[in-house]
Amino acid sequence: MKNMGNMMKQMQKMQRDMAKAQEQLKEETVEVSVQGGLVTVVANGEKKILDIIIKEEVVDPEDVEMLQDLVLTATNEALTKVDELVNEKMGKFTKGMNIPGLF
Repeated sequence: MKNMGNMMKQMQKMQRDMAKAQEQLKEETVEVSVQGGLVTVVANGEKKILDIIIKEEVVDPEDVEMLQDLVLTATNEALTKVDELVNEKMGKFTKGMNIPGLF
């Protein structure tokens, strides 16, 4: 029973550490710029887009599709970077296990 008690303590510590790491991810941000900084997207570790910055020179009423493509590309790259950040921070707790819904 002593081993079971130690295991429970370790699990509780891991849960506290994971909760702390998840809170820290809320404060972490990634920033992605495309086309030499014409469009920049900033996202946090919760996959929330915090800012989209569009340089004036890319706004062309005759070519809205290009602007849409740049925003889409920057946003997708930012979200990919957030996934990498989360895997880096939280991966130490799961050690490669794929636990659906954990993150």
